[in-house]
Amino acid sequence: MHHGSRLLIYSHDSFGLGHLRRCRAIAHHLVERFKHLSVLILSGSPIIGSFDFRSRVDFVRVPGVIKLRNGDYTSLNLHLDIEKTLEIRRSIIHHTADVFDPDVFLVDKEPLGLRGEARSTLEMLGARGTRCILGLRDVMDEPTSLVDEWQRKMVFPALAELYDQIWVYGLPQVFDPLREIPGMGPLKEKVRFTGYLRRSAPEAAGQQPEHQVPPGDFILVTPGGGGDGAELIDWVIGAYEADPGLPHKAVLLMGPFMPVEQRLAFQARVARDPRLHAITFEARVEAFFERARAVVAMGGYNTFCEILSFGKPALLVPRTVPRLEQYLRAERAHALGLVRMLGDDGARDPRIMAASLHDLPRMPVLPHDVRTSMLQGLERISRLVAPWLEPRQGLPELRRSRYA
Repeated sequence: MHHGSRLLIYSHDSFGLGHLRRCRAIAHHLVERFKHLSVLILSGSPIIGSFDFRSRVDFVRVPGVIKLRNGDYTSLNLHLDIEKTLEIRRSIIHHTADVFDPDVFLVDKEPLGLRGEARSTLEMLGARGTRCILGLRDVMDEPTSLVDEWQRKMVFPALAELYDQIWVYGLPQVFDPLREIPGMGPLKEKVRFTGYLRRSAPEAAGQQPEHQVPPGDFILVTPGGGGDGAELIDWVIGAYEADPGLPHKAVLLMGPFMPVEQRLAFQARVARDPRLHAITFEARVEAFFERARAVVAMGGYNTFCEILSFGKPALLVPRTVPRLEQYLRAERAHALGLVRMLGDDGARDPRIMAASLHDLPRMPVLPHDVRTSMLQGLERISRLVAPWLEPRQGLPELRRSRYA
């Protein structure tokens, strides 16, 4: 017998923290809203076990993969070729979905999964009548590049045939895929803009960060997962080395995926300046955002949500490879007065960064009510999913196959 409601979330998670943290935020909000709901997250993140999960939220980890510079994938830890690794991943995903038998299947970002690994699961669950949802961050990539990728992967037919709805975790005022991505127009009836996903600081003692938040004012510097954040960290440290007059301390959250050699070199430089404090990884990062005077970041989706949620002046230094996602988000947010953007010209003059750090804490932020109106994503998701998760009076409604 199918007791309660079930949500299965799939996230390919080849690298970084963004997909996992977004899925976890959604899962935690929904189990708080729906007391009979159980959520299972399928993830390839190698550090998913470092995060805490609320009651009725659990995860299944599939073997990790990593994307190489040439665009190919390789197994993260196993001495197996990529095809064998993908075969194992496909089998775990399909079998887990078969046994868990979710009411709703939420796919994060990759419409067919890594190398199409989620297609058979989407087809199986669709035949059962499971509601299949694709969740997309506000900006995916530069539109022409994204369309080329989606056409190559046969994504557009899949969006039309395999999905009930497409959730965009953003606002059309920032980026409107229906208008800006060719080929999305025919899918208009499926698209729902949720707004951004609000974040909050942990309240319970057991949910406090492992690392002590430094006393006094500080600027938080975070490159997210850190795998491609060395240039930002180097630029900020260089600014402090070049300008002894910078008044605020800086806390550098370098990220768990920063290469060890780079991290050790940065820590040696940090140790020479009492204004700098370095931390490798903190799962409960919200407390640092809450306390920070201002934020310097690359501009990933989750960091942007945290900047909005905590109302902090922010300087974004977005990457431009392999995707323009961060650059487009930062550029649009800068134009709307949400953040300030500093482009990386490759030279990374420390005096330019130092001048930006002097000005940053004084930068005005949007009023609370304006930011709140942008951060309705979790509440909107609850309303969207409620018809498929709410218990009904009398006889249960039979799920109907999409292909019937």
